[in-house]
Amino acid sequence: MNHLLSLQEFGQEELLSVIRKGIEIKNNPKAFYNACERKGLLMLFQKTSTRTNLSFQSGINQLGGYAVPMDWESSNFKISPIRYEARYASRNCEAILARLKKHSDLQELAAYSKVPVINGCCEKYHPCQALADLMTVYEQSGTFEGITLTYVGIHNNVANSLVAGCVTLGVKLLLVTPMINAPSWEEELMQRAYRSGWVEQVRDLSEAVSRSHYVYTDTWIDMEFYDDPQYQEEKRRRIELMLPYQVNRDHLQGYSPYLLHDMPIHPGFEIEEELIESERSLIFRQAENRMHVQKALLLHLLG
Repeated sequence: MNHLLSLQEFGQEELLSVIRKGIEIKNNPKAFYNACERKGLLMLFQKTSTRTNLSFQSGINQLGGYAVPMDWESSNFKISPIRYEARYASRNCEAILARLKKHSDLQELAAYSKVPVINGCCEKYHPCQALADLMTVYEQSGTFEGITLTYVGIHNNVANSLVAGCVTLGVKLLLVTPMINAPSWEEELMQRAYRSGWVEQVRDLSEAVSRSHYVYTDTWIDMEFYDDPQYQEEKRRRIELMLPYQVNRDHLQGYSPYLLHDMPIHPGFEIEEELIESERSLIFRQAENRMHVQKALLLHLLG
C-alpha cells in the first residue's frame, strides 16, 4: 500500500513524475475530468485548514470524484483507538487525507488503512506543501538542475518535507533557521541531508540570498496558537528573535530571487508587505499549485 506521510516515500523518478503530471493537469485540466470518477476521498481534520481543505476538495471534485470532510472532534476517532476506526473508514473510500496533530497518529492510521493515506500536515511533516513548492520551482525554471533555494524561518514541518524533497531531486537548499520548532526536529533526516551535500545551514540571510534563485519564508507562529492568550509570551519571543530574518528589500540587497511563502501570510513579520505583490513573488501561484500537484498525487496513489 502506497502512502504519503513525509515525502521520503518517493524516489527521484517517482517524485519528478508527480510534479510533471501536476503541471500537465494544470495546463490541460479537462483531459482529467473523469480520471477519478466516483472515487471518494475522506478528509479527516484535527487541525484547521484553508489551503489543504479547499485544494483537496476542489481537486477530487474536478477529477470526477467526491470528498467527504470529517471533523476529528465530531467523530469517533476522538474516542476509539485509531486502528479500529481506520479499518472501518477505509472501507468507505478510495483514499484518506488526514491533517492531524501527531505524526505517530498518521502512522497508525496508515498502518491499518486499506487505502492510501496522505498527510495533510502534522507536527513533523507537510509533504503536500513541499510538493507544491517544488512544482512551482520546476514550473518557473523548467529544471531542478543548478537551482539553489533558501528557506528562512523557524525550522518546522514544512522545512522537513522541503529537505526531503530537495535531497531526492538534487536541489541545493540553504537553511537560514535560527530557531527550531522542537516537536518538528528529525535528527536522522537532517544528518542524512547534511551528508548528501544538498542541504547547508547558513547563518546570514543576506549571504544566502546572494546565492539563491528562490527565497522561501514561512510564518513564525503556529497557526493554532496565533490568538491563544496563553501563547502570547512565546509569540513575542519568536517575533523578537526572528525579525532580523524578515525577507525585505534590505536583505535582498539588490538581488532579485523569486519569492515563496506557503501562507497564511503575516505581512510586516516574516515578509515585507511590498514584496508579497512584487513581480518576483510566486506566492499565489505556489498556493494555486497545491490543487494541481495534489490531483497528480491522487492519480499516482490510486494507480
